[in-house]
Amino acid sequence: MQGGGWWRWGLNIHKRLRQSTIQDLVLQPVWDYLHQNHHDLLRSPLFPVVLSVTTYFFLVALYTVLDLLAPTWPFINRYRLHPDRPVTWPNIWTTLGVTIYNTLAVRPPTPLPREAPTLWSFFLGILGCMVVFDFQYYLWHLLHHRVPWLYRTFHAVHHQYNQPFSLVTQYLSGWELFSVGFWATVDPILLQCHCLTTWGFMVFNVYVSTEDHCGYDFPWAMHNLVPFGLWGGTPKHDAHHQRPGTNFAPFFSHWDWLGGTHTVSSH
Repeated sequence: MQGGGWWRWGLNIHKRLRQSTIQDLVLQPVWDYLHQNHHDLLRSPLFPVVLSVTTYFFLVALYTVLDLLAPTWPFINRYRLHPDRPVTWPNIWTTLGVTIYNTLAVRPPTPLPREAPTLWSFFLGILGCMVVFDFQYYLWHLLHHRVPWLYRTFHAVHHQYNQPFSLVTQYLSGWELFSVGFWATVDPILLQCHCLTTWGFMVFNVYVSTEDHCGYDFPWAMHNLVPFGLWGGTPKHDAHHQRPGTNFAPFFSHWDWLGGTHTVSSH
């Protein structure tokens, strides 16, 4: 290797070390604070449940307020996919009751390592969990639509609403909730994710699921931020509730493209 080559190689190594150090500085102080001040809380088997449920009900409360205001506030109603079909109180109470029932779950204790993940491994781990979960749920979803007994027995309850709103997100049968919760719990373990990464994936998963069912096409929605139509998002999942033989993937669009099940929303 020429002298200039050695110099460039050393410079690249130095840059990578600096980037790694910067990434460590981003999450490590946060993780140290949580580890030192909330260790017992974070290790509790109830913490992942509380985190998921709190995130879900916070988002649902926000969208439900919008649903109740939309009929009289035109600047909100114009973002609704079905502006002429308001969400009613009977809809809210019915879905809320099933949602509360479905939130009763317990998970095993979470080990807490001393080191935080780097920023790179944190986001890469969340992306990896999304890719794996996307494939798993696509197959599950497709199967439960193509096999009539599975649809009638387990999945039909979710399709009682063909214009979804936020509380429809967890308007599910016990089997569907178990399946989704099982993969969301196991996938970070299979990918050996840090528990902070696991919690990040859980929060993001709840956010995306709620957004998919919210019934609004806001400019900041994920499908408007991810280019080239790679993300499914609210309009495509709304189209799935209108045309149940299409758009089975929860996150990305590629499996529906490859499987011939992709369609676009009419809105």
